[in-house]
Formats: sequence, structure tokens, C-alpha cells
Amino acid sequence: MSLVQTQDLTKIYGSGETAVTALDRVNVKIDAGEFVAVMGPSGCGKSTLLHLLGGLDRPTSGEVLIEGASLGKLSDDKLTELRRRKIGFVFQFFNLIPVLDAVENAALPVMLDGVNASKAKTQARDWLERVGLQNRLHSRPDQLSGGQQQRVAIARALVAEPALVLADEPTGNLDSRAADEIAGLLRQVAEAWGRSVVMVTHDPRIAAYADRIIFLKDGTIVDETRLHTKDGQDAEMVLGKMKVLAE
Repeated sequence: MSLVQTQDLTKIYGSGETAVTALDRVNVKIDAGEFVAVMGPSGCGKSTLLHLLGGLDRPTSGEVLIEGASLGKLSDDKLTELRRRKIGFVFQFFNLIPVLDAVENAALPVMLDGVNASKAKTQARDWLERVGLQNRLHSRPDQLSGGQQQRVAIARALVAEPALVLADEPTGNLDSRAADEIAGLLRQVAEAWGRSVVMVTHDPRIAAYADRIIFLKDGTIVDETRLHTKDGQDAEMVLGKMKVLAE
């Protein structure tokens, strides 16, 4: 059974003549440890899909299932609990708390879930070391580069040992070198640490680190491509496919 599955997932904003269909009967399956990139033109439904997979929004119709559990059938409290324990989020602008150091920022999700501060910080230090920040544990966000801040955000996403990591344009605020490093780290999250990663990106070079790319257009899946190199080397092929699909 797939870790994540959608069934005819549909999201409509507004009603009547002003209704906008952001997603139209989308069916996706994502396996454990798979790295999937989602691409498409602006307004095609990429972020909507990510929000629905993460339980941040509810569909108009259809279902999202994570480990067989339908998110639509969960109460708000149970959905919040599932997000904290099963899903990690990584955003474009890091969303770190300025007055907290790296350990304190990374520890927040498990502290909010009731883990005592000492244990939470131990877990946070472990993940910060895994993502290469063993020398910056007590640095605040303003003392870190953009790439380092995103590493803190990735450690924060992983601290609760989630099965699924959702990344919304995680390299969009980084220079090309830092972007490649973060894409490679997300590849490691899936390949070495066994998490499923779903990443929205507009950058073919970053998408080419994934196992598979889902292309959206006008709220529907128009193509899926499985990659072989998983290190960014297929970027030209991805860019070519994007140009064809945009026609």
C-alpha cells in the first residue's frame, strides 16, 4: 500500500460564476521513501495539492489517505495530531523564530506535542548534526546563511520522525549553490532516511533530483516522468518537457 494516495481529489474555490477549480479529480500515489517533485505553470494547483496532502485545507470532494487513514474523516484535533506526528513541512522562507537558536527552532514541533524540553532538544541536536549543522547549534537565524536556515527548517521538519515531508519551493529563496545542496539533502531524506518527500518547485534543475516528476496544468495531471540520475543531471530533459506541456 502506498504511503500517500489521493482519490479524485478536487478543490473548488468560490461558487457560481466566480468558482475556480484549483484541482480536478487528481489521483496520485506516493510510496514510502519516494522523492516526488510537482511542477507546472503558476496557478496550476501545485500549492493547493501540497496543502491538501498536508491537511492544511480540506478538499471539495475526493480523498487524501495517509497510511490508509482518510484525512477528511478526522476531527480537527485528530488532524492536528496527525500533522504533528506524520508530516513535516518545509517552506520557501524558512519560517524560523528569530529569537530562538537552531536547536530551539528545530525542537519546537515535538515540544508542542508534549515532549519535555530536554528530550526535544536532544532530538533536535541529532537532526541538526545529520543535516550538517553540528557547528551551528546555538546560532540564531540572523547568524546563519539562507542555506543554513533551510537546513534548520529541514531538521525541524524531521524532528518528530514523520513519514512524509512536504516542501513548498524550498530552494526558491536560495542562490544556485545552496539550492543544489538543499535539493541533495532532500534526496538524502528520501533515499537514506526513508521519508517520502513531495516538493513543489518551478526549477527544472531542482526537480531533477527527484525520483519522479508530476506535471500539473489547469488543475489536472498532464504528465508524469520517472528520472534515473536523481542528481540534477536530467534538468535539460525536464525543461524540454515543461516547454512542450506549456504549448
